[in-house]
Amino acid sequence: MPIDAAKAVAAEPRSAEIRWDRKDVQLYHLGLGAGIPATDPDELRYTLESKLHVLPSFATVAGAGQGGAGGFNVPGLDIDLASVLHGGQTVRLHRPIPVAGKAVSTSRVVAVYDKGKAAVLVLRTEAADDDGPLWTNDSQIFVRGEGGFGGERGPSARTELPSREPDKTVERPVRENQALLYRLSGDFNPLHADPEFAALAGFDRPILHGLCSYGMTLKAIVDTVLGGDVDRVSSYTTRFAGVVFPGETLRIRMWADEGRVQAAVTAVERDDAPVLADTIVEHS
Repeated sequence: MPIDAAKAVAAEPRSAEIRWDRKDVQLYHLGLGAGIPATDPDELRYTLESKLHVLPSFATVAGAGQGGAGGFNVPGLDIDLASVLHGGQTVRLHRPIPVAGKAVSTSRVVAVYDKGKAAVLVLRTEAADDDGPLWTNDSQIFVRGEGGFGGERGPSARTELPSREPDKTVERPVRENQALLYRLSGDFNPLHADPEFAALAGFDRPILHGLCSYGMTLKAIVDTVLGGDVDRVSSYTTRFAGVVFPGETLRIRMWADEGRVQAAVTAVERDDAPVLADTIVEHS
């Protein structure tokens, strides 16, 4: 059934209580490749409960997906998961995420764009606890084959990279089992684990979650440019420009300016094929 954009945007927001604790945070960090070397003091901030801080991208998995928009179970949407790709992600932090907590997460479809061969859904999730707002997530979801319904095309602006050489460049390996570990934080789409399902989606093997590359990149920027201080991050946005296969290596180039870091991420083994683009971390 075609997407009914007006019906999806008009649907009532969905709210749910979400909870997380230090084990959820530690598992998320491990799913991003944290803890190597295991005794490195900088890595212990991501793995050891007595030193633990929370990488802001944890907001994308807090509550193991319980606070999302019911997956795609929204009026006006009838979507085959094999046709879905994550197009982009923005997290805005209203204050640092506590190591353990509970919040009310409210989600809704705020826009549906017609890109011709695909539709793009913008799903917004806002979380707040007793002390007020915590974070706002905007997810851009591409649904292949669902465009052409006559809707607005939506924004398509791109962020140009600086003309100078990167200020920092780092490489981060993706373990062979990293998608299997990362999915334990709540994204059980079989595209990332089941070879047969991946083949139906047009891939010769399972691919890494886009949000795993997203988290790995933020960790690299925090560790390399922001002195390891996760509390300095105020927002983080990216566009998913290409896939990553477990076992590959991410090359992360960074340009630091006052109040923001711009990044470009590529897959080393595939001649620097694009992975993340239009990537900006705003910080204090």
